[in-house]
Order: sequence, then C-alpha cells, then structure tokens
Amino acid sequence: MVKRTGPSNYQVKEFLLEIESKNKSKFWNRIAQDLKKSTRQRRIVNVYKIDQFAQEGEIIVVPGKVLSLGNLNKKVDVAAMHFSDEARKKIIGAKGRVLSLKELFEKNPEGKNARILG
Repeated sequence: MVKRTGPSNYQVKEFLLEIESKNKSKFWNRIAQDLKKSTRQRRIVNVYKIDQFAQEGEIIVVPGKVLSLGNLNKKVDVAAMHFSDEARKKIIGAKGRVLSLKELFEKNPEGKNARILG
C-alpha cells in the first residue's frame, strides 16, 4: 500500500495551512480537499468549458490547471493554481481577470458568488 504524502509544493502546503487556520467556509474546505490530491488527479479545465458553463461576470474557481483550448467570449474572473500562457491571454483578452487561489481567498474568504468548475 502506498503512503499518501499530500502535496509536495511548499506554496500549496502553505496555502492549505492558511485555509485550515482562517477558514470556516464549506466552499474553501472543498477547494482544500481538491488541492490535497496528487497532481495527476487535480482538475484540468480548458477555456471553452469556462465559456460554456460560466455566466457573464461570474467568478470561476479551478483547483488545478487552466488550458487554452477554445475561445472565451464572456467577461469572467478565473482563479486557479496554474494557467497556461495562452489561457491567461484569452481570459484577459475577453476583459476578464486572472487570479491565483490565494488572491481570491484574501478577497473572498467566504467564497460567495464563486463556482468550482472542472
């Protein structure tokens, strides 16, 4: 049986400690649960999925990676652990904002008006 060690990236470890110490929201508990998974099991979302499921002006949270396949025609704020360079350009080109999960946690500690996608 393989021993689970959790994330090995120190930034992710620090962020998880911050969530666990300051958080009382079910939303951020769910994000922490996803971030504790191995990198192979984390969510990967393409830009076309964000365009398909997001509503104008919404905050989309991806506890994983955002890739650039497809186009984005809506103004949405996207928070994720990692963005490809092209995905970042497409989100900004659609007048949206690119945020890290830590930035979103500081701005929105209750997780209101945010949707997890992936």
